[in-house]
Amino acid sequence: MSNKIVEIHESVIETMGRISSFWGFSKIMGQLYGLLYLSSKPLTLQEMAESLSISKGNVSINIRNLLRWNMVKRVWVKGDRKDYYEAETDFWKIIRGVLREREKKEFSQALSSIGKLRQQTKELKRISKTADIAFTEERLKNLEEFIANMDKMVSVFITLEDLKKNFWDLTKKA
Repeated sequence: MSNKIVEIHESVIETMGRISSFWGFSKIMGQLYGLLYLSSKPLTLQEMAESLSISKGNVSINIRNLLRWNMVKRVWVKGDRKDYYEAETDFWKIIRGVLREREKKEFSQALSSIGKLRQQTKELKRISKTADIAFTEERLKNLEEFIANMDKMVSVFITLEDLKKNFWDLTKKA
C-alpha cells in the first residue's frame, strides 16, 4: 500500500474515532469500525490490536460492542480457527440498529421518568396551587409530548427503512 493511502486510512480511522466519541460511543469502537471498513479482508483481534497499537483485550471488549450494535460481523475464514471480523457496510442498517437498540430505550426511559415527575407535580398541585407548580406541570407536559413525538418519529423511520429494504429485496428477486 502506498504511503499516501496509508495516511488516508489513518486519517479516516482517526475521524471515525472522533465521530464515535461525539455520538457517545468509545473512540476505540469508531477506530475499529474505520479499520474494518477500510480493510479489503476480514481481520483478527490480533491484527486489529497491532494495527491500532492497543491491547487485544481492549479490541475484544470493543468488538463485542460493535457486534451488539450490528456494526461488524464475525466471519469464517476457511482453514483457520481464529475469529475474523468485517465491517457492516450498509449504513442505513447500522442506523436502524442503533435507533432500535439505543434511542428507543432512551426515549422509553425518558418518557417513564417524565411521566412519574408529572404525576408528582399533579399531586403537589392538589395540595397547593402555586404558580411554580403550574409552570413546572406545563413544562413537563410539553417535554413529555416532545419526547413521545420523537419516539414516534424514530419508530416511523425504522418502519420506513424496513419497508424500503423489503421492497428492494422483493424487486431484486423479481
